[in-house]
Amino acid sequence: MKLRKARIQRKGRIEIIPMIDVMFFLLATFMLASLSMQHLDALKVNLPQGQAEQLSAEKPLTLTITAEGKILINRTPVTLISLTAALKPLLTTADKNVVVAADDKAPQGIVVRAMLQARAAGAAHFLIAVAHD
Repeated sequence: MKLRKARIQRKGRIEIIPMIDVMFFLLATFMLASLSMQHLDALKVNLPQGQAEQLSAEKPLTLTITAEGKILINRTPVTLISLTAALKPLLTTADKNVVVAADDKAPQGIVVRAMLQARAAGAAHFLIAVAHD
């Protein structure tokens, strides 16, 4: 009677291709999730084209100037005269950054005057919103 060997011992191997697929899937998922978290509290305006770094703040204070010259703070309409009074309580001691989202066709004089009023309210830095190429 012939007896067989119980089992042939095979060395285990790690398959790397499925692991790479999983890593690319996770990378794509996290990239899409982080893109959906980016939120500017501004109206839709035609921004000028340019290159800029992404914002790191969770919810930045946004100063929007439309093509018609209307001024809004986080979607709340204000006038040029009341801009300083409306902006002062919104600027915290830690974060004095203001995102300026001015329409490409907005009058330059109104944009500059709005920025000067924001500076008078205590804004330290202005971040100019641009559309990516």
